[in-house]
Amino acid sequence: MDWEAFFAVHSDLPREGPGQAEDVAWVGGLIGISPQGHVCDAGCGPGGDLAALRQLVPQGRIDGFETVPHFVEAARRKFPGEPSVRITAESMERLRGPYDLIWSAGAVYFLGVARALNAWRGALTDQGAVAFSHPCLFTDAPSKAALAFWESEPGDIGTEATTRAEIAAVGWRVLAARPLSDAAWTAYYEPMLARCAALEAAEVSDSVAAAIAA
Repeated sequence: MDWEAFFAVHSDLPREGPGQAEDVAWVGGLIGISPQGHVCDAGCGPGGDLAALRQLVPQGRIDGFETVPHFVEAARRKFPGEPSVRITAESMERLRGPYDLIWSAGAVYFLGVARALNAWRGALTDQGAVAFSHPCLFTDAPSKAALAFWESEPGDIGTEATTRAEIAAVGWRVLAARPLSDAAWTAYYEPMLARCAALEAAEVSDSVAAAIAA
């Protein structure tokens, strides 16, 4: 991958995956987390969910884990000088905790569901929970275009049923699940499309043009 071209497209974006503050609030209400809770944002990217997580635990602490230096820097700019929000440039497999909530918006895909859950088992409090979003097919007969898209991607996806089975196979149970809303996807794609349009207007290099097309 041409990382310079990638970051030409992905610089200064509010988030690197679909989601919105309402998703965080829904999870917080579901598990009844304390305002003094300890939360981890695993694979936090540029920190798109940090503000919503901060609202969830206003007297608590948030640890973000991210390995991409550009995103680490962006996330750290979200709450400068705030000791209760700490961003660590380290793999999200190495969480220490203990956390009341491990939140991960889209990043589990890069590890795999079973691998992530096995890595995080010892990083939760006794009543702690994991909340993550993960791509899956909501039909048993996906279109050829959908299958072709995911065949070109590095990770594996299944259906909602196979994802639930994978979770159960490593000893976890699902408290609740729901599809991400259209608004969550808009929050991801709209800023990226605006960024791409601005770059195209500036007559970018072939490598950046290829990154935009991807």
